[in-house]
Amino acid sequence: MRKVRDYNAELKALEDKARGLKARRVEQLGQLVIATGADTLDMETLAGVLLDAVALQNAEAKEAWRAKGAAFFQRRGRKGGRTAGGNSDGTGAQPGTNPASGSGAASD
Repeated sequence: MRKVRDYNAELKALEDKARGLKARRVEQLGQLVIATGADTLDMETLAGVLLDAVALQNAEAKEAWRAKGAAFFQRRGRKGGRTAGGNSDGTGAQPGTNPASGSGAASD
């Protein structure tokens, strides 16, 4: 005879797992903000920068940001630890910089 599945227990386990994944994602986003030095910005400025980044339709600028982010993680991986403020080359210190204007490629 087949064992009856406990759908409620399975659903609860999935909900717990989803809650844990969401909490881990929020924690990682917070760590990213700190590692990049963006925690020095006030909340309104940081929110405005992120909203502009999400709304931006310029694919070249987004690709420049992606490449800069990949380089950031590669640097951190080689060093094996945190740098002071997370942006040793100062590239993260200018939140209003437009990567399409050429500031992204020359600094790396």
